[in-house]
Amino acid sequence: MTTSTKVENRLTSLFEKKSKGLLNIYFTAGFPKLDDTLTIIKALEESGTDLIEIGMPYSDPLADGPTIQESNIVSLDGGMTMKILFKQLEGLRKLTDIPVLLMGYLNPVMQYGVEAFCKKAAEVGVDGIILPDLPLDEYIEKYKELFEANNLSNVFLVTPHTSENRIRLIDAHTQGFIYIVSTDSTTGNAKDITGSEAYFKRIESYKLKSPKMIGFNVKDNASYLFAAANANGAIIGSAFIKAIQNSKNLKEDISKFVKMVKG
Repeated sequence: MTTSTKVENRLTSLFEKKSKGLLNIYFTAGFPKLDDTLTIIKALEESGTDLIEIGMPYSDPLADGPTIQESNIVSLDGGMTMKILFKQLEGLRKLTDIPVLLMGYLNPVMQYGVEAFCKKAAEVGVDGIILPDLPLDEYIEKYKELFEANNLSNVFLVTPHTSENRIRLIDAHTQGFIYIVSTDSTTGNAKDITGSEAYFKRIESYKLKSPKMIGFNVKDNASYLFAAANANGAIIGSAFIKAIQNSKNLKEDISKFVKMVKG
């Protein structure tokens, strides 16, 4: 087991200040339009979102359902690239101090260069990274020191099938939060997360050191409140994508959506 350098950023600070009821909203960079990234971030912050997860579009997003897959296609067809996203995010910290994570898949990061990616993410003010297809062992052996040297929190996902030993190992290497996938399916599925209560209680019984956020099929006030009662907060993606996909006024529609979720 490698030693850790303590990560201290806007994300870790948020969990120190606020431990319950957190709302994390996911959106795909470059969706609905290429230049909407900073507009959406600012509107989410003003609407009361606690942290933001920006999807890095990819042609084969394995963990995502049809809604987010389609947003990836729209974004890529609109010209979004990693280089353009980082260029857009150069204005991030002049605009807001809200914690921001990048979520995506390992292939585009490898193509960009993992070291260059981490350095650029840190440079523009990103606080954390979520790469669902990055194996934990590979992260520990190859990338952990690089992430920590750039003060980036790496977020791992756990599912109903993740063993206790694996969850505890993830907890030991987490400096941010653990992403609890509510069901054994892709994002935006039709399952009711209340059926996962026993699974959430099992994870709670482990008394983990890391904060926990529940995502996948959190979509409205009821599911947000249920997730928030069983973790530090909730992550919403597909429902938000649907709410903005045909928006004529992003600021207004984002405000309505967040108010609906928080109640």
